[in-house]
Amino acid sequence: MENAKGRILIAFTVLLLGVSSTTNAQDRASDTPSLSARHQSIVLIASHTARGDLERLTPALHVGLDSGLTINEIKEVLLQLYAYCGFPRSLRGINTLMAVLENREARGIDDAVGATPTPQVSHEDRYEKGKQVLEALTGRPQNRPRSGYAAFLPTIEVFLKEHLFAAIFGRDVLSYQDREITTVAALVSMGGVEPFARSHMGLALNVGITEAQLRQLLTLIETNVGEAEAAVGRDLLSQALAWQVDRGDDVGGREEGDQQAAQHRSSPGNQVANTLFPKGRRITSDNFTGAVWVAMLATDEEAFGSRIGNVTFEPGSRTNWHSHPGGQILLVTHGAGYYQEQGGPIQLIRRGDVVEIRPDVVHWHGATPSSELTHVAVVTNSLRGATVWLQPVTDREYHRFW
Repeated sequence: MENAKGRILIAFTVLLLGVSSTTNAQDRASDTPSLSARHQSIVLIASHTARGDLERLTPALHVGLDSGLTINEIKEVLLQLYAYCGFPRSLRGINTLMAVLENREARGIDDAVGATPTPQVSHEDRYEKGKQVLEALTGRPQNRPRSGYAAFLPTIEVFLKEHLFAAIFGRDVLSYQDREITTVAALVSMGGVEPFARSHMGLALNVGITEAQLRQLLTLIETNVGEAEAAVGRDLLSQALAWQVDRGDDVGGREEGDQQAAQHRSSPGNQVANTLFPKGRRITSDNFTGAVWVAMLATDEEAFGSRIGNVTFEPGSRTNWHSHPGGQILLVTHGAGYYQEQGGPIQLIRRGDVVEIRPDVVHWHGATPSSELTHVAVVTNSLRGATVWLQPVTDREYHRFW
């Protein structure tokens, strides 16, 4: 029985290493910066600890130590997790680490202890330090009046500043990136805390974790935790990215168009014209909600079998539900918007995205609530028939993205 357990442990460890190697190879092939082996291990340690899955946590700890995590770094990960998944699971994770280290020492493995945490100053103002840490994480001053739960129960807001952000995030040994990867992995794997997972995805983006790296994090969760958890995480990431675009932050290397977006936000009601093609005329039609401009670029359907138009949506504007007998292709050239097929989730679309819409698929598209959207719309095989317009997209349907 003992040998069988050992074989299972070794096999699972090889599986984890295989995930890491495959992911790295794929990322190198696409020239996309990937999570380091160290960060991938933090994802797995945080996920399994948060779920209380000690059977999977054990090999994840072995892989983490082998990938370069020090003992003190893993201690910090497990310490931080008590704030998110409670003392019982944090303590069980710590006990599991102790057993793993004992096993490795018995096998003659000398693991690096790593840097010792710097003692925190006892007389410092913890609340002010928490505000400073939160300002570094969010990139925004923390001087707004209390609202929501902070106004309802001010003590919890004090605890968050003094304890979570000052006493935990304010510790060294782990970087802010390390801590946000830990937090996102734990919250997504736990489930049931979606607003907080989405919020920490935004913080992760703010401290330099890229969109590609967060998607890799979710792939690791899909492989090692569950498909459902990863699917929810991907929806939350889309929402976090939309929020970043709406407020003008640089997300995941998509710097292009940010200056235009900032100009748009600083001039309420003054829409930014697309720089590639004419903005065209504002259309009046029951097939759209809000202000929409269209400039037709190619209309000779007999010669080309297609119609091509440049379409600009004001924030909050969108099409009705509709379909095209011959299909449609959208080339997003500016801003951020939504696209949804009937029965499917709302998807975030941004500058550089291409949306392929099959014939007769019922769908809608438009801008996000705070960002203009411009796309080139190519109606393919247009001689098959005219656009089939249906009912408007209700406000409730439109805001389901959030």
